[in-house]
Amino acid sequence: MASKVPKIKLNNGREIPIFGLGTWKSKPGEVEKAVKDAIDVGYRHIDCAFAYGNEKEVGAALKAKISEGVIKREDIFITSKLWNTYHRPDLVEKGIRTTLSDLGLDYLDLYLIHWPVAYKEDGETFPFDANGKMQLSNVDYVDTWKAMEEVYKKGLTKSIGVSNFNKRQLERLLSIATIKPVVNQVECHPYLNQRKLIDFCRSKGIVVTGYSPLGSPDRPWAKPDDPQLMEDPKLKQLATKYKKTPAQILLRYQIDRGVVTIPKSVTKSRIQENFDIFDFSLSKEDIAYLDTFDCNGRLCPLTAGLGHPHHPFENDEY
Repeated sequence: MASKVPKIKLNNGREIPIFGLGTWKSKPGEVEKAVKDAIDVGYRHIDCAFAYGNEKEVGAALKAKISEGVIKREDIFITSKLWNTYHRPDLVEKGIRTTLSDLGLDYLDLYLIHWPVAYKEDGETFPFDANGKMQLSNVDYVDTWKAMEEVYKKGLTKSIGVSNFNKRQLERLLSIATIKPVVNQVECHPYLNQRKLIDFCRSKGIVVTGYSPLGSPDRPWAKPDDPQLMEDPKLKQLATKYKKTPAQILLRYQIDRGVVTIPKSVTKSRIQENFDIFDFSLSKEDIAYLDTFDCNGRLCPLTAGLGHPHHPFENDEY
């Protein structure tokens, strides 16, 4: 079955489906079924990461759907990410090979540096000290990038990019890169619309993928009185106007802006609902209206990495 999801051309000539399934916070035991359901619905882009701790289950789902003949490997776009404890250049290849082994794949379609911040190597995935403070590393992401270029040259991934990088960090990376990043994956929703960063990335030929497009209501550190994007009365009014759900409006908002979007769900009905966004589009006026919701409402601030010289959100406007 040909997927109805449009694709965006990357700066290396390859293409990325504009819509996919996110797997952050999808528990082992749930994520395998979610990926199978998504593939059956028509998703052809799965966003993964070593740090999510569930790539083996994602791999089991991919193996099942390939062996059933539902998809071939080349039909599906798989993204994963180099975790913060693997930034040291000699660890980058180990990082991607671990992910490939867990996913049961020979190559990735896209491999990203998950954060510009490095954590202490050769230990736990989240290396907290006895006082609960994250142990950081001083590895510079430009050195990490050189090793990313090497795993690309070896064919372990078809494209390389970054995640959670700000404008200044992208400029610095571009000044040393011999292979340009194709993607910057960042938090993106109407409360944090990333307009300036998106415009900057476009000017450099970098595609933006937006994570937490629904406002990440299930993020582990959410507080009871935090604003809930999906409950916003202005958003609900728009949903009524278009005869769509608030989630569908939020996802279409990204598609209409040319931002790749990767909502996470493990519920089959929601996986289907999230996919049912290709039969309408938002007016320019309504996209502009959604842009006005922006309140710099960042939901994923990486507080564990605060104080690191490469923390992306401490000292820069965007």
